[in-house]
Amino acid sequence: MAHHASETPNDPAPGSDELEGRLVCVAGLGVSGPPVARVLLARGARVTVVDGRDDDTVRPVAAALREAGAEVVLGGTPLPEGCDLVVTSPGWRPDSPLLVRAAGAGVEVIGDVELAWRLKPADQVWLAVTGTNGKTTTVRMLEAMLRADGRDALAVGNVGTSVIDAVLPGADGRVHDILAVELSSFQLHWSSSVRPHAATVLNIASDHLDWHGGLDPYARAKGRVFAPGTIRVANTADAWSTRLAEEDGDPHTPLVGFRLDTPRAGEVGVVEDLLVDRAFVAEPHSSAEELAALADVRPAAPHNVANALAAAALARSVGVAPASVRAGLAAFEPEPHRIAFVATAGGVDYVDDSKATNPHAAAASLGAYPSVVWIAGGLLKGAEVDELVTMAADRLRGAVLIGADRARLREALAEHAPEVPVVEVEGPAEDAPEGHTVMDAVVAAAASLAEAGDTVLLAPAAASMDMFTNYPERGRLFAEAVGRLL
Repeated sequence: MAHHASETPNDPAPGSDELEGRLVCVAGLGVSGPPVARVLLARGARVTVVDGRDDDTVRPVAAALREAGAEVVLGGTPLPEGCDLVVTSPGWRPDSPLLVRAAGAGVEVIGDVELAWRLKPADQVWLAVTGTNGKTTTVRMLEAMLRADGRDALAVGNVGTSVIDAVLPGADGRVHDILAVELSSFQLHWSSSVRPHAATVLNIASDHLDWHGGLDPYARAKGRVFAPGTIRVANTADAWSTRLAEEDGDPHTPLVGFRLDTPRAGEVGVVEDLLVDRAFVAEPHSSAEELAALADVRPAAPHNVANALAAAALARSVGVAPASVRAGLAAFEPEPHRIAFVATAGGVDYVDDSKATNPHAAAASLGAYPSVVWIAGGLLKGAEVDELVTMAADRLRGAVLIGADRARLREALAEHAPEVPVVEVEGPAEDAPEGHTVMDAVVAAAASLAEAGDTVLLAPAAASMDMFTNYPERGRLFAEAVGRLL
């Protein structure tokens, strides 16, 4: 990839004012589709939205978009005649028939993030966060640091506000000055000209490999966040993060490492119980700036300290004061179901990390506690668990397995942690009282395996949809069951 230091990160891509009269196809009526369609209509484009579904979920959405002036095709995904731009929903795979047809016809295919970049004001700054785990926490920490510094900042992406909505004037006619942008591998795959001011790849582990066709293309999609002109923030403990920053990033921009021990010049890290900066200081070789205390990071589990350091590096890249980094961490509210302490009983802590929906997230969670009764299982989405079980074996006091793919976990435990007692729970106890759920049986089994000093940890390493609506419901039912047990 050729890099040119002269390319400034905030030049809008060509085409920001060229939507008037163009026929644009919006692929998919998922989360990003409707706001994209509305923005395109507002910019004078002719819009056709297509979605292969035709059910009670999409019909009302389709009706509202028709009312707004879009054409909507349900139950099929034809490429509209004469269209010269397709804006795809992030989850659509590159081998989807419509996208294959578009590519074959020479029609440009972009995603919602790329469109947002082309439409944003030239002076709006983007700080981008991607990685397998920790993205949402990091962008929310970053938003808190920026706001503590008095900046007009907003966290966007998978955190409530879509990127496309954040580049347009709000009701007051103003646009936010700076965005903390959470980006998925899907969104980066469909982005060609996005140039953040600074960006980080927090970590890389197996996820969405079915979509990308392997770990290497998945990692390389993440690496696109290190665009020409973008300051590179890399996790020194993660081989892929460092490699992508070095190989896929711009060699003319600073490369800032973050680490959980003493930082070298040009890095941020931890000295005793302090988060310190040796990157954005006048004399990195001889001086360091204190940013915060470990106690300011909640919870202070190692992977969460890494998230805080990544956020701090991004904040410092735009000149945020050290005191604002600390104030931001103090103001930050950890999200629900992310290593959330539930209760203590008989010397046993109960912790809800239902958001650990893949093995990498579960590994970070398990690594935060010395002695664990682990509640795991659900839909593994093809992910391997042997490495996870091997890593955690010496801290497991017991395991309670649930869900569709629990057999894979049982096999891994039998092979790599044969002395760990395992209980499998298929459903609620047959004589369960009214209002009790499968989680009551799970929590009871975990409590029977736990002793004083242990942590009963819900960190499933798997998706939840086989037994629950989503991971928040899984976590909520766990907490309710703990409450009933106590």
